[in-house]
Amino acid sequence: MSTFNPWKSLQALVAGPPLQIGTVTSIEGGVATIETPGGGFVQARGDTAVGQRVFFRGEVIEGPAPDLPIVVITI
Repeated sequence: MSTFNPWKSLQALVAGPPLQIGTVTSIEGGVATIETPGGGFVQARGDTAVGQRVFFRGEVIEGPAPDLPIVVITI
């Protein structure tokens, strides 16, 4: 017999942090500072090198991103 868990149902509806892209500007103590296309800075953990473009979600680097032009669209 399974039980209905309303909290689990709500969590399934709410999206997690978005996948973002940025350029690593510095690394200190295993934490990378990433500059986003909008000019903001985020700190995240993961394997990377200075100058590399990366995908990150929340505070975790997901992996390398292709070095393609970025277009920022403001709605």
